[in-house]
Order: sequence, then C-alpha cells, then structure tokens
Amino acid sequence: MKGPKDYLKLEYFAYIIFKAMAEREKDASRRKVLEQLKEKEYEHYEFWRGYTKITEVPQVSSFGVHIRVIIAAILGLTFTLKLLERFESDVVEGYQQLVGTIDKKYKAGLEAILKDEMEHESFFLSQIGEGRLRYMSFIVLGLADAIVEISGVHAGFLGVTSSTLIAGVAGLVVGFAAAISMASAAYLQSKQETGKPSVPAAVSTGVAYIIAVVLLALPYFITDNMPYAFGSSIVIAIFLVAGFTFYGAVINDTKFSRDFFQAVALTIGTAIATYFFGLLVGQYFGIQSLI
Repeated sequence: MKGPKDYLKLEYFAYIIFKAMAEREKDASRRKVLEQLKEKEYEHYEFWRGYTKITEVPQVSSFGVHIRVIIAAILGLTFTLKLLERFESDVVEGYQQLVGTIDKKYKAGLEAILKDEMEHESFFLSQIGEGRLRYMSFIVLGLADAIVEISGVHAGFLGVTSSTLIAGVAGLVVGFAAAISMASAAYLQSKQETGKPSVPAAVSTGVAYIIAVVLLALPYFITDNMPYAFGSSIVIAIFLVAGFTFYGAVINDTKFSRDFFQAVALTIGTAIATYFFGLLVGQYFGIQSLI
C-alpha cells in the first residue's frame, strides 16, 4: 500500500510530465490546459512536501517522462491524459482511505486534492479539443474491419487450398479492394457528418486497412506451412485487436477486457465460419485437387 512519501513522488512526477507536455504543445488552448494541470499537480506536491517534511526534490525518470511525451505526440494528448488518469485510480482510492485517518490540520488540504483528482482534472480533460481523435476513430474502423475480413479470407482459403502463396495473395487482393471501399465509405460518412468531404478521413481509414492487410498476410509469404501461417496471422490479429481495443477503452472510458474479448470472439468466429464455408466450397467444386 502506498504512503505519503509515495504520493509525494507521484504528484511531482505528474507535475514534470505536464510541464514537459506544456513546453512542447504548440496549440495555445491545449497548452493552457496543460499549464493548469501542471499547477494543480505542483500544489498537490507542495501539500505532501509539507506533510512529510521532505525538502529534497524527488528524482524523476527522464525516460519515463519522454515516453509519455512521445505517446502524446503519436496517439494524442487526450489519450495520454486519460491513460495517466487511469493509472492514478489507485492513488484516488489511497487518498479516500487516508482522509479518515490523517491529522485534522491536513484533512482539508487532502480533501481539496481528492476533489481535484476526481473532478477538476476531468474538467480540464474535457476542454482539450483534438481533431486527431476524429481521424483516430477512422483508423480504428479500418483496422477493425480489416482484421475480421482478412482473417476470414485466410481461414476460407485454409479450407480450399494448402498453398500459402495463394492464400497470401488472395488476402492482399481482397484487402486492397476492401481498403478502397472502406476509404470511400469514410469519405462519404465524413461528408454526411460535416457537410464537407474529408480526404484525411478516407486516407486514414484506407492506410490503416492496408497496413493491417499486409501484416496479416505476411506469414503466408514466410512459410509454406498453411496451419502455421494461419496461426501466426491470427496471433498478429489478436495483437492488433488488443491495440485498438485498448485505445478505444481509454478514450471512451470503457472496460478493456470486455471489449477485447468481444472483438477476439468476433474475429475467431468469423474465421471458423469462413473456414468451413471454404472447405465446403472446395470439396463441392473439387478445387483442392486442381491447386
């Protein structure tokens, strides 16, 4: 269980992170929000410094700070802050337990910090407007659709042929056509939502789809063992599912495990169904004997 000295370090670490992000943020409104969060975290640090009587400044891992700044640059500020907020949930629980036992002269200060953690930071997060979130949703859409569809294509060919090359090429061809289709749908969807067609939305969806297609098809060009290639492709699919599901869970404040298992179940269920369909088609038309 964490104690006051741990909270001192955590609040100072959060202060350094927000400070680093604020210094690198170019957008004035988002930089203002980060400055406010930085000030709040420093106030919390000052409280714990007064409580613990520790005057020495805590050592902060520059690597840990840089990693979070990089994550913010790639996946967005909103995602990074919400992720930090998730990791702080146990800190909030610790503060709640400590409120009932802390000395009375510090109780009001701790209650104010607890209120900040539960209300103010969420308010600040709501003030961050990131256009990239909209495009990230199109990226996730492209990945999700590609994983289900291409895994199904590969599973179908598992029941039709023992040639990994044919299955891999089929996945690429179907994936390329589907990427164009998905990009077009994203373009039209964006036009309906905003009144203006969005090329970035279409490109985001299409590129994400193509990347997923290539990754899922890769094992089929590395080995000539069909079950091994299919198994490897499914493992890649599960990792991709974990990635976009975790991102969505953080952004939307939903439960990762539930969404992850639903997505995996959908992917595997589709693969099983298309495998038996491919097996049936292959046997009916005698395709396996021709390849």
